Amino acid sequence: MKNRILVVDDDQDLCSLLQEYLADEGFDTEVAHTGAMGAEQAVQGGYALIVLDVMLPGLNGLEVLRRIRALSSVPVLMLTARGEEVDRIVGLELGADDYLPKPFNPRELVARIRAIQRRQAAAQKLNLPAEPVLSVGDLMLDPGGRTVLQGQRQVALTSLEFSLLEQLLTQAGRVISREELCSLALGRQLNSFDRSIDVHVSSLRRKLGPAADGSERIKSVRGVGYIYLRPAGGV
Repeated sequence: MKNRILVVDDDQDLCSLLQEYLADEGFDTEVAHTGAMGAEQAVQGGYALIVLDVMLPGLNGLEVLRRIRALSSVPVLMLTARGEEVDRIVGLELGADDYLPKPFNPRELVARIRAIQRRQAAAQKLNLPAEPVLSVGDLMLDPGGRTVLQGQRQVALTSLEFSLLEQLLTQAGRVISREELCSLALGRQLNSFDRSIDVHVSSLRRKLGPAADGSERIKSVRGVGYIYLRPAGGV
């Protein structure tokens, strides 16, 4: 399962090319050419990662992603048309792990896949000493259990949102650049016009809401990055 990938794209020539290229990189790749077929295969399980095109006949990629996320947490990398920023943002908000604009170099696709795999491996560490729970204000983040509590309420986060919040809480009170967050949370370099981090931060803000005193938790530092604010006089 570790290297079994499903590519969902109606471009059969591209699928054939990716199958050959990914095979050389050690991946066992299966394909689906419609959204309905892709959704059905994806939720059957057994895949390490799904490569999903947004522009599909019939059931589009965003709806496929919605169906996958209702039943599975398998990593999904979206393929989007260059310039279609709305599709990228919606995909990330629906739980995509990353996106890659078309046309793309297959080497970059492999790099993105391996970055996602590294994140997954880090999230699934077993038989290691328990990592300390992070506590800032009313938030408690347990790296070992991959859980976040806000007071007594458990907050449901995607894998990427969890990794991002973990970095922000680890360095609470310190400004972290977008480049550093991208490297630490996404496992890759930040590209020009890449808004992935901003979309995930926006989703975190929405899910966490304001701090107990009504102030903001995650502050934007224009031109630099983000800071998770420590409560005044608190931990």
